[in-house]
Amino acid sequence: MILQFMMKEGKKKTMQKILIAEDDRDIRELLKLYLESEGYLVLEAEKGKQALETAQKQRPDLAILDIMMPEMSGLDLTRRLREKTMMPILILSARDQDHDKILGLNLGADDYMTKPFNPLELVARVRALLRRSSSRPDVLKAGELCLDFSAHTLMKGNRQIQLTPMEYKILSILMRSPGRIYTKVQLYEAVCGEYFENDENTIMVHISRIREKVEDDPKRPVHIITVRGVGYKFEE
Repeated sequence: MILQFMMKEGKKKTMQKILIAEDDRDIRELLKLYLESEGYLVLEAEKGKQALETAQKQRPDLAILDIMMPEMSGLDLTRRLREKTMMPILILSARDQDHDKILGLNLGADDYMTKPFNPLELVARVRALLRRSSSRPDVLKAGELCLDFSAHTLMKGNRQIQLTPMEYKILSILMRSPGRIYTKVQLYEAVCGEYFENDENTIMVHISRIREKVEDDPKRPVHIITVRGVGYKFEE
């Protein structure tokens, strides 16, 4: 009997941790009920800063974030989390405007659901996101470039490239979706939040500086390409 128990314990899989950042206690309890019934370990936070601290200490496998939270919004939290981790992020919000969805996804969220929601559908999406993330690399490579999300570094061959936080964020957004065209507005909102007209030149300056650091010939870039009249894209 003891041997059988030890064998069962040895086969037990590590429980995947899900962070729920939501200021509505009833919604947190509902999500916790459904997720725990599927075998997940649930971490809870009712405020944005608390969620960030929990994520840094507990290293969850996936985060479910509300947008409207005290101290730090779900969008700001998404941006902060994406600077340090590639874990899946699902935004769950009462805000159903296309602008909010697009902004959340551009900031690095993997999925977006609106309230009211079907708990069974949410659990299905969680499973799908975790399944996809199991094969998601922590390191992205393109030619001599190697962007390591866990170490927060960029290498070109054997040489480490020093990037400012803004440059790192822009490059990581572009490299995560090679071939996808981002407008200047999308890049700025993904990195900084709300966009204003006089911010357009800011992105141009940062793109220019990144090219100086990563391209062999910044005047003839092969990775960070300008799509005239639209924006920028990353080519592998």
